[in-house]
Formats: sequence, C-alpha cells, structure tokens
Amino acid sequence: MRIRLRPLREAGELVALAAAPWVARAAALYRRRVDPVASTVSPLGGLVAAATAALAVAGAVWGWQEATAAALLGVALFLVSVPFVLGRSTYAVSLDLARTRVAVGDHAVGSIEVVNTAQRPVLPSLLELPVGPVTALFHLPRMRPGVPHEELFTIPTQRRAVIVVGPVRSVRADPLGLLRRQVTWTDPQDLYVHPRTAVLGTSAAGFIRDLEGMPTNELASSDVSFHALREYVPGDDRRHIHWKTTARTGTLMVRQFEETRRAHLAVCLSANLGEYEHDDDFELAVSVAGSIGRQALAEQRELSALTQRGPLRTGSPRRFLDDLTRLQAAAMRTTAVDAARMAADAVPNASVVFLVVGAHVTPTQLRAAAAAIPPGIRTFAIRCHTGAAPARASIADLDVLTVGALDELAPVLRKAAA
Repeated sequence: MRIRLRPLREAGELVALAAAPWVARAAALYRRRVDPVASTVSPLGGLVAAATAALAVAGAVWGWQEATAAALLGVALFLVSVPFVLGRSTYAVSLDLARTRVAVGDHAVGSIEVVNTAQRPVLPSLLELPVGPVTALFHLPRMRPGVPHEELFTIPTQRRAVIVVGPVRSVRADPLGLLRRQVTWTDPQDLYVHPRTAVLGTSAAGFIRDLEGMPTNELASSDVSFHALREYVPGDDRRHIHWKTTARTGTLMVRQFEETRRAHLAVCLSANLGEYEHDDDFELAVSVAGSIGRQALAEQRELSALTQRGPLRTGSPRRFLDDLTRLQAAAMRTTAVDAARMAADAVPNASVVFLVVGAHVTPTQLRAAAAAIPPGIRTFAIRCHTGAAPARASIADLDVLTVGALDELAPVLRKAAA
C-alpha cells in the first residue's frame, strides 16, 4: 500500500505560512530587545555567566553552599559592571586620511576628530580604530559640549597592500571586562599602499625609433612613411597624386605609403610564485612592471598589462597601480610562457613587450616565451632577483636583463636601448 505524502506536505506548508508572521515578529523583537543586551556581554563575560549558572544549579541540586556563594559573587560582579555601560553616546566622529594612496615606505597619516554633541560633559571613554588585522586604541578624556578633540595616527607602509581603515568605534567597558558596549561612528576606508616605482626617463622607456612608430610591411594609401609611386587607380585620393612625376611620364601617379606601428607597450608580469626565489623577488617584479607601465602612461603611450590572473586596468596610472596593489602571487600551473602567449593573443600589434619574470625561469622557458611573441615585436625579458648584479644577455633575438634592485632598472634599460 502506497502512502500519499502530498496532503501532509501541503499541511506543513500551510502551517509554515501561517507561522511566518509570528516568526518575523519574534525575530524583530529579539533584534530590538534581546540582541542589544546580549551583544554587550564580552567573551569573558559569557564564560563567567555560564560558570555562574552552573554553580547556581550545583548549589541548588546538591546543596553546596560554596557553589551558591560563588554564583552570588558572579551575579554581584555583573551588577557592578552594568553602570559602566549605561548611558547614551553623543559624539560626532569623523575619520580623515590625508592620502588614500601612498607608496611603500611613505608616511600614511590620518586623524580622528570627536565632538561632544550633548548639552553636558561626558565621561572619559575609549575609541577603537581597526587598521587591517590590528586595532588601535585612543583614550578620550572628559569632554565638554561642543569642544572638538583630535587624535593623529600614522600607519606603517612597509609592504604593498590594501589596508582597510575603520570603522571608528566608541567603547564602554567595565574594569573587569565582563560587559562591553560599542557604537560605530564612521564607515571603513581603503588605504592603497602602491608598489614603489622608479622614474625611468625617456631614453630608458622609449625603444621606438621614430615619432609615429616603426614601419611595417603593410602598404596603405595614406600614412606618414612614404614607400613608392604607383599608377593611379580609380578611387585613390587625388590629394596623393604626384604631379611632377605625372607631368614627366604622362601617366597619373600617386604616392604609396607604409603603415606604421604606433607606440604600444605591453607589460607581461608573471604571478606564479614558484618562479621566484622568494617573496621579495616578486615585490621587485611588481615594482619593475609598475615603473615601466607608469612611465609609458606618463608619456601618453598606449599600454597593455596582464598576468596569468588576467589583464590589469591601464586607463590611468592610478588604476594601474591600484590593480598592481591588489595583485597576489600564488603557486600555479600556468608559467611565464603561458603569460607570454596570453600577451601575444591580447596585444598582437604591440611594438615592445616586456616579460617580467623571476629567477627560476629557465633559458629554455624564456626562449619559448619569446617564440610566442609575433615576429617584428621587440621583446625584453627582465629577470628579478633581489641582490643579483645587473646584467644583460641575449637568447636568440630576446634581450634578457637581470635586475637586483629597483634603482638598477633605469641604467639597465638605458644600456639595452643603446
């Protein structure tokens, strides 16, 4: 005999539908009445409350007077702690970062301004400012109405990172740490610690021999690179007719031009951590890629930048460095050779390609990466190895530059451009 469950399922759905408003009301009541009280109990306070309840049960069941006394002591501690968290916080708080984008090693400073908006003085309290994984503490004195109080702070910027600063919270807590009441006053702000970059100069970053670009084998009817004369064909622009040759030969002759390749730089940065000796080498590679890309954008050249994780935004130096700041290296299967192939597919008309890699990339891999770049595109591989002596070598048509510090990048590029 088969049991039909559909009526039971429909009945359960009807019950759930009828109970939904009551459940919503109970949840709203909990959030409005219970949660504000429960959230003030600190982890230590929760542990003490649980121990107090257990001792009270033990004293009632087994008649242990010691347990009952300890439970009463726990209740007394909570009663003493309550006055420390009572009262309404009446502050106007503002968080101001002098700069939201700094380079590694620069000073990142900010300030917190607090104003008492009440009609009477407020007791001393505590402010918390989360800065990344740590929390800074500021002690507010007794504040009179309308009198601002300012706290200055400095954020260390030893490493490239996106640091979340804030939100600013005011905290009231009892001396024992059983109860803790906090109020959030500001929104969090992002602080971008950009990689350190170097100024390369035109001679180090140009690599383009003429103003409009290097000529190619493609012929065009109009450009700036003159190639030859040919007979007029219907449809040709009459402005390109060469009248002196036409008068001499008696046949309409027009100018033929070569297409030129515009200055388009491609920076291909390997984000495979296994290709670097250690983390500092990858940070050096990020700085090298950032320096080349920033110089290209400053010279208003077209720039494309990508890694194994995808392309980077190059609409402005700020967006480019923001994406480099967010970039994280990881051990992955895709290598620098795969990144070079991605660059060849994404930027087939580049004039110069920079492959920024680690010291563990072998000459065989560099040769394969260079082979993935279309012919006619000048390619440079920059090996980043902290502490290594600057050097230059060649693998077939590929120029391999070794950089051990960011300050060495400009001289090495100048020698390669010579």
